[in-house]
Amino acid sequence: MGSTKRQEVDYRQLTEETLNVTELYTGRMISLHQLTVQLPNGKQSTRDIVRHPGAVGILAEDNNGGLLVVHQWRNPIDKVQLEIPAGKLEPGEEPEVCAIRELKEETGYSCTELKQIAKFYTSPGFADEEITLFYATGLQVGDSEPDDDEFLQVESISKQKVKELVDTGQLSDAKTLIAFQWWLLERQFQA
Repeated sequence: MGSTKRQEVDYRQLTEETLNVTELYTGRMISLHQLTVQLPNGKQSTRDIVRHPGAVGILAEDNNGGLLVVHQWRNPIDKVQLEIPAGKLEPGEEPEVCAIRELKEETGYSCTELKQIAKFYTSPGFADEEITLFYATGLQVGDSEPDDDEFLQVESISKQKVKELVDTGQLSDAKTLIAFQWWLLERQFQA
């Protein structure tokens, strides 16, 4: 077989120029904008964009080596979801501050160590939501302070349960799956 020659990509040739922005909706958590864009070939098209202030997820390892998860009803998927503690950024709030606040609100725990482990866009094809994932250790128990419209059940799950959830495809929350896979990979390299 012959070798394949790699071409260098000029990413500037992929850029779209925004010509107009129309705000279609503004709510408590998101806004929806329709953009008119000029494509690289000179033609025009529209893009529907969900604007979101950003969020954090916290992979919290308790002093027994378990991970804290919350069970919470999620209306868009019409079911109870198992997730790591998480929440949206308030205006002007730093992700680290949000992570500490959300961990306390949802689980009652505070932490002595907080390390950023990942940052990613949830669905960059139509939304600008960016989630920053943190790893929290040195947990200290306290009272949870959920929002008035937030109903959660908190659980600590073992490494074996985490592995089972990942291996059997039982997780459907992306931030939780990414966090669990990171944690399992870290454990593998520490062994």
